[in-house]
Amino acid sequence: MTTPDERLGQVTELPEGVRLQFRRSWPDPIDDVWAALTEPDRMVRWIGTYEGERRVGGSGTFTMTHEEAPVGEPMRIVECEAPRRLVVDWETEEGWRVELDLTAQDGETVLLFTQLFAPGTEITDYVLGWHWYLDKFDAEVGDRPAPGDWDGFLAATGPAYGRSSQT
Repeated sequence: MTTPDERLGQVTELPEGVRLQFRRSWPDPIDDVWAALTEPDRMVRWIGTYEGERRVGGSGTFTMTHEEAPVGEPMRIVECEAPRRLVVDWETEEGWRVELDLTAQDGETVLLFTQLFAPGTEITDYVLGWHWYLDKFDAEVGDRPAPGDWDGFLAATGPAYGRSSQT
C-alpha cells in the first residue's frame, strides 16, 4: 500500500516544465483499478463525467463534478491501452496532459499519475487538488470512506504543502 509520505506526490523541475507525479497502490486487481478510472458509473463517484467518444483520438466534454462550480471542458483521449495506460489532453488555455499508468507489482496494482506543467508554473494548488481527487479515487477503489469536503481536506492536508485553509 502507499505510504503517507508518498501520498504527497513528487514535484520535479525539468527543462521542459514542472512535472507532478503521484504514486498510489492497492491490493486490488489491475482490471478493477482500471474500471474505477474509466467506467462512467465509477468515475462520477470520485471525479466527474466524460461525455464523448471513448477511443484513441476521441474527444468530448469532461466535467469535474466535485468542484464548487463544475464546468465542462473539452478533452481528447491521446492514448488508451486498457488496462495499463490512459493519456488525456484537456484542450484548454493551459493545455493540460494527464498520464495514468497502471502496473502490477508484488501483488498490488500501482497507479502512476503524471502531469507536466509549463516551466515556472506555481503548482502547489494543483498538487493539493490532485491529492484530494486521488484520495477520492482511493476511496472508490478501496471501498473506504472518501475524504471530506475541500475545506476539511485543506485544513488537514494543506500544511504539508505550506498551505492553510486561510491561504
